[in-house]
Amino acid sequence: MAQHATTDVHGLSRVFHAIDAVASRASASAVVLVAVVVSLMAIGVAGFSSEAQFVFTTFSTAITLVMVFVIQHTQSRQQLALQIKLDELLLALPQADDHFVHIEVGSDDELQELETRHTAHHAALREDDEG
Repeated sequence: MAQHATTDVHGLSRVFHAIDAVASRASASAVVLVAVVVSLMAIGVAGFSSEAQFVFTTFSTAITLVMVFVIQHTQSRQQLALQIKLDELLLALPQADDHFVHIEVGSDDELQELETRHTAHHAALREDDEG
């Protein structure tokens, strides 16, 4: 049963990625622009009735809400994949500081300390190159 739920989530994820792929194209923006202009013109022709405005607003709000979650899902997944790749590169380099692997889950103090140390290290390297 749990395996079936995993498949459904994976399938839903694929749907979200498909929506994201379509929505991120320039042609999709053009289609939405034309649809909005046509809708507003139709509402104007109908005399700006409150019912037509309500339908347009409801439809627009629903699409916006869904797209927020679709974009969040796809960006989180892409960010996770990129983070895993970067962590693997850090682990593969013998001279790399392994404290940076999985730093995104570190505390704010740990992040600040590593940033300060990293910045100081690069500043020292620049001073050595200039001197």
